[in-house]
Amino acid sequence: MAMPAAVSSAISGFYRLSMGERVRAIAQRCRLDEADLVMLHQGLSLATAGRMIENVVGLHALPLGVAVNFLVNERDYLIPMVIEEPSVVAACSYAAKLVRQAGGFTVEATAPVMIGQIQVLDVPDIEAASAAIRAAGDELLAQVNALHPTIVSLGGGARAVEVRHLPDTPAGPMLIVHLLLDVRDAQGANAVNTACEALAPHIVALTGGRVNLRILSNLSDRRTVRARCRVLTGSLATAGRPGADVARGIVEAYAFAAADPYRAATHNKGIMNGIDAVALATGNDWRAIEAGAHA
Repeated sequence: MAMPAAVSSAISGFYRLSMGERVRAIAQRCRLDEADLVMLHQGLSLATAGRMIENVVGLHALPLGVAVNFLVNERDYLIPMVIEEPSVVAACSYAAKLVRQAGGFTVEATAPVMIGQIQVLDVPDIEAASAAIRAAGDELLAQVNALHPTIVSLGGGARAVEVRHLPDTPAGPMLIVHLLLDVRDAQGANAVNTACEALAPHIVALTGGRVNLRILSNLSDRRTVRARCRVLTGSLATAGRPGADVARGIVEAYAFAAADPYRAATHNKGIMNGIDAVALATGNDWRAIEAGAHA
């Protein structure tokens, strides 16, 4: 939740306030009206839930909290988080406080390019097929863009077609065609899947092979966000332990995770605590985010 100009997300003693006082503080800072507050407390209706998934019999609730103190690209934010585990919201708020003392977070995002994969099997000549696809690249991109005029009008659209060869899989050699599609503010699954479906007959004609999967990849390494921050060594000091010692311990813990997958699994789980909580609070696909992160 972005804050209006000149309003700070650093709310002193927020965790000490009663729930009602917290709601009033958030409502004031984020200019929430009564309808917003009703939605905040009542959430999803059974009727809406029944239209979202199959075989609905009820609702499942999790706590919605707010992490404070966030300064991102010189703008204040309150961060909604949905999670069942204690201490995560408090830890995020405390970390944001430490980062705020050193100037806040700096965040950059690449263009929102998602990847679609077309799996081609039984290709008689991999090299010739690859060359044919590359030669037809402009034609393939134009075909995709004709499917998505709205995305194109907003500045997005098909960006590239790439070819990958998997020579040794349990099902034999495969030629994988990657479609790179800038989907703008969309998550992109429907747009990418539709494009891959449309391209499949053309790919068959170019390769002489057989197409099986035509689907989005959740390893979205062309669509990334990078967040950077600094923490002052002195702010890490605890009773009886200098900040430099704490900083060294953090680096040593990272080194353990970088070298050992058993530690990395738990290390990454701790990172995903915060990411998943925000994804849940904002109605995003946390399974896709998890899958991409761990891949």
